[in-house]
Amino acid sequence: MADTEKPKKKGKLVKLIGIAVVLLLLVGGGVGAGMFFAGRMGAAKADAKPADSNVPQLVPKSEEVRVSAAAGSGSETSGGGAKEATPPGDGGAKYASTYYELDKDFTSNLQDSVHYIQVGIAVSTPYDQRVIDNLKTHEIAVRSAILMALGDTTEDEVFTSDGKKQLQKRLVAAINQVLIQKEGFGGISNVYFTNFVVQ
Repeated sequence: MADTEKPKKKGKLVKLIGIAVVLLLLVGGGVGAGMFFAGRMGAAKADAKPADSNVPQLVPKSEEVRVSAAAGSGSETSGGGAKEATPPGDGGAKYASTYYELDKDFTSNLQDSVHYIQVGIAVSTPYDQRVIDNLKTHEIAVRSAILMALGDTTEDEVFTSDGKKQLQKRLVAAINQVLIQKEGFGGISNVYFTNFVVQ
């Protein structure tokens, strides 16, 4: 009987050692894989470029500006009484707008027409001053793109409000296309007509 018990004990011991070795290999492999991927992630973070400081940033409306504007317009005393301050509204855009009016009016023939259009244009952007600076730098290319867009305009478009709105959208796209081509960033959100004549 003593001879049969020894092999059973050896078999159990071999099984336990085998299980322990497999567990150690699995745990070691998991730790090694974790360290490998952590090292790769750290290297990827180190290689990642910081946000480009040359890209224009959105300019949020600050609460201080809204409060000071309300304070400046309210509690004025004139003659018989005081005016109450109007609290700032909750509506409107989340970002401040910067406006820029292009100096000279644009004159172009209308497509397939004997008439021509003359418009004054201003633009707005919710981004910082760099967008306006880019527009000024590339004003010749922007003016050319605007004239091309105006030349593609039909008579039907300039005599209706919907047509004028479509023209505004095309002008925004034309200006942004030039700025993206030249600077890698557009940023113009709206075009406004400061003058609009069709003859």
